[in-house]
Amino acid sequence: MNKTILAIDTATEACSVALLHNGQISAFDELSPRTHTQRILPMVDELLAKAGISLKQVGALAFGRGPGSFTGVRVGVGIAQGLAMGANLPVVPISNLLAMAQAAYEKMGATSVVALIDARMNEVYFAQYERVGRYWQTIVAEQVCSPERAISQIQQPKDNTVVVGTGWAAYSQFSNAQLPLLVSDITLPSAKSMLTLAESEFSQGNTQSALQIEPVYLRNEVTWEKLPHKR
Repeated sequence: MNKTILAIDTATEACSVALLHNGQISAFDELSPRTHTQRILPMVDELLAKAGISLKQVGALAFGRGPGSFTGVRVGVGIAQGLAMGANLPVVPISNLLAMAQAAYEKMGATSVVALIDARMNEVYFAQYERVGRYWQTIVAEQVCSPERAISQIQQPKDNTVVVGTGWAAYSQFSNAQLPLLVSDITLPSAKSMLTLAESEFSQGNTQSALQIEPVYLRNEVTWEKLPHKR
């Protein structure tokens, strides 16, 4: 099996790409909230060139499938479809909330994580995870809800439960609740943290084709138009 994995993410104001090749990880991260479409492909090209490989030498493509900003998520899915179709790559969609939990594990050893992304309109994208062995278990499923609703659903936080994402600082309700949580400096997802998650899914054969992938918005009124004539 070709274990080289390329990951991309544009679901938030962060724009990032990462590559796992020959057991080594390389990555680029930028804050570019309005220039994702201009930056993501040059970043991919630069990363591949740095590794001395072409896109067709990649084994699988991972991408941040949301939740996040509507525009950012759509850009990410569209770019992932285009790259995967062009190089005939299997695709591994990765939750942006889970990617931040993985980052907390890699950086801090966190095994209990509350993930919050500011969804605007007095809402957050929210999920809670716990790591058991090598795998993450979902304690509270991904959803969009008010800060109060998120607070009411947080399950028995341990002393070392870590908070990640922009949602915590965006709404005072969280700090006012005085929950026994450790607030980290991990505020945005990164493609680099998606690689380990994608590697596990890829090794188990949990992939999709370019035509199968869809964004996850969590807000029901938002729709996604797949590539033309490919329904």
